[in-house]
Amino acid sequence: MRVTALFEGSFSVDASKKFIPFNPSVDKASDRPASLFVFIQPFLIKTAEDLILIDTGLGFSDPSGELILHKNIRNAGYKAEDVSKVLMSHLHFDHSGGMVMHNGGSLGLSFPNADYFIQRGEWESAYSSNSSSYKTEIFDVVQRSGQIVFLEGDGEIDEHISYEVTGGHTPYHQAFHIESEGKHVFFGGDVVPEPEQLQRKFMAKYDYDGRKAMEERLVYGQKAADENWICLFYHAKTKAIGTVEIIDEAVKIKDLGHNV
Repeated sequence: MRVTALFEGSFSVDASKKFIPFNPSVDKASDRPASLFVFIQPFLIKTAEDLILIDTGLGFSDPSGELILHKNIRNAGYKAEDVSKVLMSHLHFDHSGGMVMHNGGSLGLSFPNADYFIQRGEWESAYSSNSSSYKTEIFDVVQRSGQIVFLEGDGEIDEHISYEVTGGHTPYHQAFHIESEGKHVFFGGDVVPEPEQLQRKFMAKYDYDGRKAMEERLVYGQKAADENWICLFYHAKTKAIGTVEIIDEAVKIKDLGHNV
């Protein structure tokens, strides 16, 4: 099993929920007041059976017009057409924008040969929500494709992939476990978005239920250490892929690089 972080970029986002590219080497944080600064990286996992993409980023393109996500997948040695499963933790735009792409003036699937695995409650919440974090025009394209697989509660997709509803960040946010060849990969989405969040207790204002998300991080951190999970951190500034060790109640993250 091979895991690759697909770094889409770093961005600032303010109350408008608009993501603006932010290059720390030339841009100044002081020029973007009241903004969060986030790093975004979906993950590609190659198993014997599948090429799996976990979350899809913003769906931004490079100056030549190529989807950054497609270019990163190509640089990893694959094509977008090779992706067979797209696993979605939730449907906020910074995780779902890359599900579709512009194609000849209209929107089409970015991964035409993949099934898109989405928690049904999250899908229904996205359509009923007034939040600008959800872009339903994207979901309409995926719905018309007939390639959605709706998940209900906790369960298994196959013998290697399982999922569980965590809530916390959104009411139906889900986490994924991929187990193959003696490895256990864990993707906690925006419940465990950065390694630093395993190292301190805090409640984030951007979470639907900050206390629940905080409590879940404590549980996941302990399990990751006890069972030697490979953890994937979607919003990590550094250490996008790592393992967890707890020594005298201190949590340490071992950086495994961007390709394991």
